[in-house]
Amino acid sequence: MGTPAPAEPISPRSPRVAAARRLARRNFRTKERRFLAEGPQAVREAVAHRGATGATLIELFATFEAAERYAEIVTAAREAGARVHYASDEVLAEVSQTVTPQGLVGVCHFLDSPFEDILAARPKLVAVLAHVRDPGNAGTVLRCADAAGADAVVLTDASVDLYNPKSVRASVGSLFHLPVAVGVPVEQAVEGLRAAGVRILAADGAGQEDLDAELDAGTMGGPSAWVFGNEAWGLPEETRALADAVVRVPIHGKAESLNLATAAAVCLYASARAQRAPGGCRSVTPS
Repeated sequence: MGTPAPAEPISPRSPRVAAARRLARRNFRTKERRFLAEGPQAVREAVAHRGATGATLIELFATFEAAERYAEIVTAAREAGARVHYASDEVLAEVSQTVTPQGLVGVCHFLDSPFEDILAARPKLVAVLAHVRDPGNAGTVLRCADAAGADAVVLTDASVDLYNPKSVRASVGSLFHLPVAVGVPVEQAVEGLRAAGVRILAADGAGQEDLDAELDAGTMGGPSAWVFGNEAWGLPEETRALADAVVRVPIHGKAESLNLATAAAVCLYASARAQRAPGGCRSVTPS
């Protein structure tokens, strides 16, 4: 049974619509510390997420059709304290940042974590996005880190905005699953993680160390942080020099290279598997 809707949708001239539409721009997101989550998967995760100050979802815009189709999400959003606005397709298209909106757009509080909190949790597996500029790649790497069981993701001050609508969409809800620190200088990220007992691995196609050789040598079982660079030109020399090892993913076929997200998935899963093997840091029961 669908969620009952009022006779009239929210007005296109409503200040709430204008405020949500402005969140497409980074300066407004930063000022308001709010961002947009689009589609049923992202909104469902936003409803379930709670930050340090309470519920993450603030408002929900839903077309009548989406409110019927995803009645359980709309009901959960209302029960979590979010203000629900029913909207025409035209209004939803104005608020949405996609070509074909899925009928649900949520306004959410920022949810990034202080870098100090990530270090205090003694992470075992971390993805550091050092110079990643493409928002789709950033969101996809975040999704890979979530799938591999990483403890956190760090976006340095040279990387794309975590809350770019393309990043949020590409994460497919993973943004709400694990701690993410933003705006951390790469030197600070490396120094902090190393001081927390984490080995720093720079992923680079020209790396001196081979990922297969590292796995065979049994060096991957301890806490590790993978540093990923720019999509086009990789990691600069000064960033590679900060790492304990610069590791390449071996190319066994004729492909020229791997794209960033694919390489990140291979590296993160390699560490995750090694850590869960006998003697790995995740197979040891804490005393």
